[in-house]
This record gives sequence, C-alpha cells and structure tokens, in this order.
Amino acid sequence: MLNVFRRSDDDHVNAARKLLSFQKFLDMKHYHIVSHAAIYLLAIVMIIFGIFHFMNPRDLLVYVPSSLPGGIAWAYFTGTAFILVGLAFLTNNFVKLAGYLLAALLVVFILTIHVPNYFNAGDKEMQTTALINILKDTAIAGFALHIAASAYHQHIHMEHDD
Repeated sequence: MLNVFRRSDDDHVNAARKLLSFQKFLDMKHYHIVSHAAIYLLAIVMIIFGIFHFMNPRDLLVYVPSSLPGGIAWAYFTGTAFILVGLAFLTNNFVKLAGYLLAALLVVFILTIHVPNYFNAGDKEMQTTALINILKDTAIAGFALHIAASAYHQHIHMEHDD
C-alpha cells in the first residue's frame, strides 16, 4: 500500500526534466531580452554616429585617404550607411544584409584608415587614438557579424523556443 505513494525513479527523472526544461525556457527568455536590448543599443549608437557624420563632415574629412576621390561625399555616404543600418536593426528589416554590410564597411575602415593612422601617427597620443579606433571598429564589426549570422530570413529571431 505504501508503494502507491512512492515515486518511481522514472517519475523523478521526468520531474527533473520538466524543471530543467522550464529553467531553460526562463534562461532563453532572459537571453532574448538582453540580446534584443543589445541590438537596439547598437542601432541607436549607429544612428548617432550617422547623424554625427552629417553634422561634422569636415571634421571627418581628415580620415578619408587623400588617394580616394570624392572627399566629403564619403562622410555623407558613411553617415547614410550608419543610419540605414541602425534603422534596419530597429525595425527588424534587412537585418542580415545590414549586419554583413556594416561589418564589411568597418573592416574597410580598419584596414584603410585606422591601421595606417596607427603606423603613421606623429605622436603617442595619435597612435593610441588609432588603436582605440581599431579595437572599437573590430568589436562593432564582430557584433554586426553575430547579428547577421543570427538573423533568420533577414529578421532577428524573436522566438523563445530555441
């Protein structure tokens, strides 16, 4: 008669599985909230960077390699690209494309602007600034690649059942 009230090992295993499954759901829900907040934060930063390019294009002209034709147009092009990427992330449209294009643009900046500035810096302060820009753009490019690779059919995956 006492065996009726005792749980079998299978019952304990099933109860543990349910508890772990529920814990996984809670963890993934938290992960999705934090992940989406990080993407939206990057989107806002990119829009601010873009606006800065329109407000101060002449200040940014010093970063355009002199061998590259177009001059100030590159500041406007970059500002437009940053704003479009930010809007793509905020609206959850063309996320994969925007992420990969942002990463590619930043790698171009690293290789054509920041690395040459690092090696040709006139003083230690300018070299440090170039290194910070290399690291910043590398980090943003890495996050953009992560966002692009995680996007499903050009959208950020919104499901909680991963």
